[in-house]
Parts: sequence; structure tokens; C-alpha cells
Amino acid sequence: MDWGMKNRLSKIIKPGNSRCVMLAVDHGYFLGPTERLENPRETIGPLLNYADSLMLTRGVLRTSVIPESNTPIVLRVSGGSSIIGEDLSKETIVTSIEEAIKLNASCLALSIFVGSKYEFQTLKNLSKLVNEGEKYGIPVLAVTAVGKEMARDSRYLGLACRIAAELGAHVVKTYHCPDFDNVVEGCPVPVIIAGGKKLAERDALQLTFDALKDGASGVDMGRNIWQSDNPVAMIKAVRAIVHENFTVKEAFDQYSGTSVMTEAIRKKSRNKTVSI
Repeated sequence: MDWGMKNRLSKIIKPGNSRCVMLAVDHGYFLGPTERLENPRETIGPLLNYADSLMLTRGVLRTSVIPESNTPIVLRVSGGSSIIGEDLSKETIVTSIEEAIKLNASCLALSIFVGSKYEFQTLKNLSKLVNEGEKYGIPVLAVTAVGKEMARDSRYLGLACRIAAELGAHVVKTYHCPDFDNVVEGCPVPVIIAGGKKLAERDALQLTFDALKDGASGVDMGRNIWQSDNPVAMIKAVRAIVHENFTVKEAFDQYSGTSVMTEAIRKKSRNKTVSI
């Protein structure tokens, strides 16, 4: 692994503790306007400085992230299908390596659909992207997407993660599951977990804690942060578990305390507006 590749990877997974808090805001590439992500700029802005890296498409990067930002970019480069289309697994590479370089991406992200109708196509996409990434020193994050009929168990996820690593992915994103430590053990590259659908805040913090305990290198969370009533407090609580080894109780207490303070500030601001 050359210097450039090592340098970019160190921006995604922090070398001090080999962990990361990635903020996912790429949902619109197949879901369209998502609740509380209707205006990406408004959602991303307050959270940007608390994320170790930001996962998004080139369109949202250009329109919704200030170019002065120092937050590393994980660029979503696969797509081509929508939630109402024939099959979500029918993806291709939609953003070139040259475009990623122009956008100063630190990592390239692409979904694979092991066991799906278009398994071959998505695995071929990954192989091609790894070849291009290796040429220019840009790491690749493989996202093990799961279709409706696929079980999110350690056997399936372990298979998908191992295949991604075998094809050259430098980091793999997948779901937490029972016996997750077996998934991590069978994957020779770092594994980070997806947050998935919105959970209660304490449950999302428990998910974070359990994944790290089972060997994950961090989280790539979206809805469980920006769909929270207090997204800044939530990302701070997730960071506390990932980087400061907080327990779930300690992190949730921090979240609750920050939320109370935030609400008090909001009420004070509203009262001032009314009096004016």
C-alpha cells in the first residue's frame, strides 16, 4: 500500500484507535427526498464538524457542502436504480475516478448485492473500482446491501464481507447481527456498521456499543443521527462511544443533557422573538 492510499485511509479510520464515525447522507441517490434530509445543506451543516468523514454523492457534495470544509469525503459512485424501479441491485458506476479526484475524495463507496439477480454486475463494478482506486491511491468502501429476501445473519453477511475483501475493498460496511464477531473475524479488512432504519436514541447507541464490542471499526450512520430530534447531540453521543469509550448509559445521559440544554435555548430564542 503506497503513501497516498495510507494517507487517505487514515482520514477515514483514525490511526490513534482504528475507529471512525462516518456520517451517511447519500440516501437520496435511490430514495429521493428523505425525511429530514429534504434540504441536504441544512441537515449537513450543523453536523459536519462532528463527523470523521461524510458519505454522499457528487451532486449533494457540490450543492450542499462548503468547499472550505476539512471533513474527508467518502464519495458514493454507484447508482442507476431507484426505490420504484425494477431492482435496486441493478447498479453501475455512475461517477468516474477522474471526477472523484477533482472532488478531492478520500474514499470511494459502492454497493454490492451478493445473492441478488445482479450479483455479478455489482461485483464486477467493485473489481473495476478497486483497480482504478489502486491506480490513483484512493481506497474503496464496499457496502454490502441486503435485498428484501436476504437474511441479515452472520452467515450471509460474513459471505458478503469476505467476498468484498477478496475483490480488494479496503473497508467494508455491513449490518450488525448476532455472532457479528464471526463476520469481523472472517473479513481481513476493517468492518464498519450501518445504522439502518431510525431507532430510539438509546437503541441506536446500544447498537453502536455492541458493534464495537464485537469488533467493528466504527459506524456509518445517517437516519439515526439526522432524524433524531437533536441530531448534534446524537452525533456527539455516538462519538463518545466510538472515540471516548463511553458506556451506553454515559452516552445517553450526555445526549439527554445536551437535548435539554438545546431545547431551553430554543425556548429562550422563541420568547425573545415573540417579545420583539
